[in-house]
Amino acid sequence: EGIADEELLSRIEQRVDEHMAAKVAQWGPDVMRYVEKTILLQTLDHLWREHLVMLDHLRQVIGLRGYGQRDPLQEYKSEAFSLFEAMIAHLREAVTAQLMRVEIVPPEDQQPALPPMEAHKFDPNTGEDELAFANASLVPTATANRDPKNPASWGKIGRNEDCPCGSGKKYKHCHGRYV
Repeated sequence: EGIADEELLSRIEQRVDEHMAAKVAQWGPDVMRYVEKTILLQTLDHLWREHLVMLDHLRQVIGLRGYGQRDPLQEYKSEAFSLFEAMIAHLREAVTAQLMRVEIVPPEDQQPALPPMEAHKFDPNTGEDELAFANASLVPTATANRDPKNPASWGKIGRNEDCPCGSGKKYKHCHGRYV
């Protein structure tokens, strides 16, 4: 209430400067310059695309100004310039707002590792975990018991598994060809 506008603005600017100085002290000037540059470019890119869409809409409706005895080209130029000035003003506001709210996350090596994710798909009719069966069939459990010289000890072999005889070929191209 009793504060002049200039004093209020100076207090706000002082708090903003302190906030940004704390961020620079925490992360270093190089990181902050990179963040500022990235935010500026992303925001400018977004606003520029919006500006181009607005100019396209303006171009479609500017012909109606000719009915009002105005030169459509001059009207388009003046409207486009005012849209551009508004975009620049909005750019400053948006970049400043994003810089004040940005939270820098440390690199992956400094964050705690997340536990591995597991997927489950339960059959609604039986209630059994179908993915557990699929994963169990993918893991060769009897490969250690297979004798390369005795095909009777091989058991069930997948077509695309390596042949247990030790040839290095897939089963379907080696011993599976004869089955």
